[in-house]
Amino acid sequence: MNTEKLFKMQKELDRHIESQHGLEEENLFDRKVLALLVEIGELANETRCFKFWSVKPSSEKEIILEEFVDGIHFILSLGIECGFDDIRSVFTAKSDGADVSIHFIEVYERVQEFRKTRSREEFIHLFEGYMKLAELLGLEENQIEQAYIQKNEVNYDRQRKGY
Repeated sequence: MNTEKLFKMQKELDRHIESQHGLEEENLFDRKVLALLVEIGELANETRCFKFWSVKPSSEKEIILEEFVDGIHFILSLGIECGFDDIRSVFTAKSDGADVSIHFIEVYERVQEFRKTRSREEFIHLFEGYMKLAELLGLEENQIEQAYIQKNEVNYDRQRKGY
């Protein structure tokens, strides 16, 4: 995944949104953290991995991919906010058969740890954990990158239409 390209695209989108909404002087860090947590929850909801009481299957892979990419937008945005947009790659360990539900909880914990420290190390830990989630969900880096590019354009379009 070309993180350099994605960070650049996200930086431009962030600048556009902040300008459009007069937020250039606002500290948006905690709102972005909350947005990321909500997006992770929406992703979990689409996978239905925690819904032990239901026999309904998870959503289609395209929907899961779109929800996953929404989280990537906020991870990149948080990295930009903290000056970590020079990260060129994140290590993604191959799945060790981890339980998807447990890994969602671990990603939530990584978000909170990054929020507390705002450190480069914890940002990378968060990004890697999120990418491991992609692997557990059967998503590939090239799919994620393409879906990010498509969703980025959707986000610009929404801004033009007063979203």
